[in-house]
Amino acid sequence: MNDEFNTIQKFDAGSGQVGFFHSLPALEKQGIGPVSRLPISIRIVLESVLRNCDGKKVRRRDVETLANWKAKKPASEEIPFVVARIVLQDFTGVPLVVDLAAMRSAVKRLGGDPKIIEPLVPVDLVVDHSVQVDFFGSAQALRLNLDMEFKRNRERYEFLKWGQQAFKTFQLIPPGIGIVHQVNLEYLAKGVLSQKSKTGNKDSEIFYPDTLVGTDSHTTMINGLGVVGWGVGGIEAEAGMLGQPVYFLTPEVVGVHLTGQLREGVTATDLVLHVTQMLRAQKVVGKFVEFYGVGAASLPVPERATIGNMSPEYGATMGFFPVDKESVAYLRATGRSEQQCVAFENYFRAQEMFGMPGKGEIDYSVDLELNLADVQPGVAGPKRPQDRINLPALGETFRSLLQKPVKDGGYGIKDIDLGAKHLVQLNGSPPNDGDMPSTDKAESAIEPGEERNKAEMITNRPTPDTAKELSDSTADPFRHGQSRIGHGSVLIAAITSCTNTSNPSVMLAAGLLAKKAVERGLRVDPAVKTSLAPGSRVVTDYLDKTGLQKYLDQLGFNLVGYGCTTCIGNSGPLHPKIEKAINEYDLVAASVLSGNRNFEARVHQNIKANFLMSPPLVVAFALAGRVDVDLTNEPIGKDKDGKKTFLRDVWPSLKEVRDAMQTALRPEIFRKLYRDFADQNPKWNEIPSRTGEVYQWDEKSDYIHEPPFFANFSMKAGGIEEIRGGRALGIFGDSVTTDHISPAGAIKPTSPAGQYLVSRGIKPEDFNSYGSRRGNDLVMTRGTFANVRIKNLMVPGTEALPFTSRAESECRSLTRRCVMRERKCRSSFWPAMNMAPVRRAIGRRRERACWACEPWSRPASNGFIDLTWSGWVYYLCSFLRGRTRKRSNSTAQKRSPLPVCPNR
Repeated sequence: MNDEFNTIQKFDAGSGQVGFFHSLPALEKQGIGPVSRLPISIRIVLESVLRNCDGKKVRRRDVETLANWKAKKPASEEIPFVVARIVLQDFTGVPLVVDLAAMRSAVKRLGGDPKIIEPLVPVDLVVDHSVQVDFFGSAQALRLNLDMEFKRNRERYEFLKWGQQAFKTFQLIPPGIGIVHQVNLEYLAKGVLSQKSKTGNKDSEIFYPDTLVGTDSHTTMINGLGVVGWGVGGIEAEAGMLGQPVYFLTPEVVGVHLTGQLREGVTATDLVLHVTQMLRAQKVVGKFVEFYGVGAASLPVPERATIGNMSPEYGATMGFFPVDKESVAYLRATGRSEQQCVAFENYFRAQEMFGMPGKGEIDYSVDLELNLADVQPGVAGPKRPQDRINLPALGETFRSLLQKPVKDGGYGIKDIDLGAKHLVQLNGSPPNDGDMPSTDKAESAIEPGEERNKAEMITNRPTPDTAKELSDSTADPFRHGQSRIGHGSVLIAAITSCTNTSNPSVMLAAGLLAKKAVERGLRVDPAVKTSLAPGSRVVTDYLDKTGLQKYLDQLGFNLVGYGCTTCIGNSGPLHPKIEKAINEYDLVAASVLSGNRNFEARVHQNIKANFLMSPPLVVAFALAGRVDVDLTNEPIGKDKDGKKTFLRDVWPSLKEVRDAMQTALRPEIFRKLYRDFADQNPKWNEIPSRTGEVYQWDEKSDYIHEPPFFANFSMKAGGIEEIRGGRALGIFGDSVTTDHISPAGAIKPTSPAGQYLVSRGIKPEDFNSYGSRRGNDLVMTRGTFANVRIKNLMVPGTEALPFTSRAESECRSLTRRCVMRERKCRSSFWPAMNMAPVRRAIGRRRERACWACEPWSRPASNGFIDLTWSGWVYYLCSFLRGRTRKRSNSTAQKRSPLPVCPNR
């Protein structure tokens, strides 16, 4: 056991057990640094650095530097953070399991024991990104959507089942259980972990904080429980799986001092939208945010988790709440064992990190103030989560945005007739093949000045809308009736996302509002696509037990699945006649959702205005049927007697919500629902699974393919050579995102990936999506930079990434050129580079760009070197581990030099 600073001490771990831990107070007593003044989040990271200090991957200097963290000017040093565990969702998790399988195959070829390839920390993968709202508004919606999900993803699920039995430290949560972050909060997180060790010559058990990284940006939801964790790219997660540190620059920590309490009628969603607007304005990108004070102490864990969840939206690495009595109470309420709860509390008390800090007790880089009583009911949108609107101002704001110029964030509509409504007959029949508007459009109807990410949102939904699949189904995916729609009509109303469905208070409020609405005879217009997709089956249990689900059902909010659904763009198709009316009359229609992101075209390619709000407000706006309304003064509809009904008439009181919570939540329900997952999901049991320690690769598969990283692998370490004579493949402007580098959505038939699949005999309607085929490097290398609107500045006036070379007169797609380089680089080393200035790619898919440069030699690091060159410039470099021949000087002289960046 490492104990470089002699800090190991004992504490009471509960039930008479003596636990050992690396004491931070003991470190401070040695004069190493003012540890007790450090933010709690920094202390938890420091504990990991201290515990893993071995003089190699973590040095003594790393401990000393972090222990002396300077609030106003943190050291410009990387922190080697060894996390306790990893969480994955299925789209980003499959490639990591593919890599592990490839490593085992390589070890077997070398004559070794494949079982030596095993994650060194626990890894949990939750399948939550694949379900889509194809069917809604009926009691059969859950079953039908689950059937469709398994039909689309059967081959991927077969592979994941192999991984489940092959790796001891790999746990898989199958489809139909919940969303990764809510499952993490309610089940996976323990607060404090332990492992067997030796202290002196005696057996002992070392305890340490629960920490993690995840391959999804909203991993930060767990910060609400006092657990340090955030989202990373696949390469960082894979390094963490193999016991390597996750490196990050020493951050600033922004303290947010919370005072007061939320007022009657204000929800946790209203609070998080207020916080998002406030912190975006404070520019907290790349920083830790730590909430503290009596106001923070008054918030229960679900409300803290809602705030932590939206850290990516306000730009912070984390939105952290320290551990206190509420944290322990939450563990008990969600069915964790009493011993686990006692160990959690006693450990943090021993570390002097228990309890919510008060004003002046901690040194922060910046200290902000927020009185919870100042928070007002509101929504955010229609294009960005930080654009909060007070509820009374929504109607006026929306009407002004309709005519406001596009460059100013509006829609630029002239001579608008707000009263115009267009009749739509909804016959409810499934569409014929070809009737469903495609998400795979060469032209994305983007006007000059519109937001640059609109095209990527249109094509980047993980599960494409497939008309053929719906037409093959005997079930009816649409409602019958007729409607009149116009600007501001609500066409999607979704109670979705772990951001809000993890919070019983807002979910029960939605149910109570639905009950009052149904009792008054209110109904939802048939044009509104309604859905309820909670992040946990616990939600279904308490909505059923309180008798509220039946009222939600009567308004069309039937259960459609347990997964991300509308929040990540899996909203499914609208009725073709609705889509036709939107396009024919150029309507700015709206969606209302309890999600976390609302970029234009993210929710649905034809829905331009998207508003984030609390679940009860989602129900209210579904009833109102429009967003150009002030619900504080205008009615949401008429009751069965023809009388006007206002929001205040159906809004539940805080007492009603609390009474419902008292009867709904029981620890035994969490224990019951979070066990024996396979037995609770018969469809998962129907999936066949290969067995054995080594995966049997199938060359006929176009979903799972053995990556070439370990082809001709040698035990002799290669070297990293200087980059000389580099050839630029692409130079890009601002705001290149992960969705430009590696799309998750629809595959265009004309794209390199589409042409490859066609060559394999796959029809375009069976392409599925890039996200579903991430386990196949042959598809993903061809999908790199496959965004229809990305612009290569080397070829002015073109889009969709043409490539040019001074040695070749014609233009080719960048991805095609990258695949060509695979052959050429085997005999000569031409380093490949892509460049972009400010706001470069940040996210969990950025390593795909490395594959494009060397699709047969994935680097050990993420391949990004940040330089200052009239802004940020990144290289997507080739790190060829000793498998290429060094170019001769004569060859170098023949190659054209690097093109000059226009911004140089």
